[in-house]
Amino acid sequence: MNKIVLVLCIMLLMTSAACTAQTPKTQPQTQFESPEPTTLPTTNPTLPLTTLQIAEFIIQAIDAKDLARIADFVHPEMGVRFSPYATIRQDHLVFSADDLPGLFSSNRVYRWGYYDGSGEAIELTFVEYYNEFIYTAKFANSEEVALNMRIGQGNTLNNIQDFYPESDFVEYHFTGFEAQFAGMDWQSLRLVFIEEGGVHYLVAIVHDQWTI
Repeated sequence: MNKIVLVLCIMLLMTSAACTAQTPKTQPQTQFESPEPTTLPTTNPTLPLTTLQIAEFIIQAIDAKDLARIADFVHPEMGVRFSPYATIRQDHLVFSADDLPGLFSSNRVYRWGYYDGSGEAIELTFVEYYNEFIYTAKFANSEEVALNMRIGQGNTLNNIQDFYPESDFVEYHFTGFEAQFAGMDWQSLRLVFIEEGGVHYLVAIVHDQWTI
């Protein structure tokens, strides 16, 4: 009798072990997820991004003629000022974030300032101004980039930090294009930022080049 009980017990144990082995796991195995790519935001920045990171995003948007994306970074009260030369003036045009997206499709002629040398009024549509005083070179692939340091040296005063106290600027620069000009055909574009509440807002886009 005892042998029968012992056999039955052994059989029950074997059956239980087999059932346990066939039971699927209730918890999935741990999987390592790929890290999120480091990208800049496409809306008004609230992350603690550096000035250089935001400037890089904006210069790429300028290259793509995507003013709607640039508008997300424009100062909500000060807007963004466009200066055709290094010296920023009070009468240079300022656009709000809401104004920017429609500028490329507008045929309106604006007065942007005055030409160096001749003193004639710079009267251009935004598209014309973009070609003559913003994206005069492939600044998205600049030879040199600097934070708060003027690279292009000309006769025009760089008054960024006087006009916008406590501001930061990022300069995109080409040393020149034609050997015959010995560097006098250099081009620079400066993006000017003011930090408020941990957010770096775009307040000016300043073009610079050799002037008389």
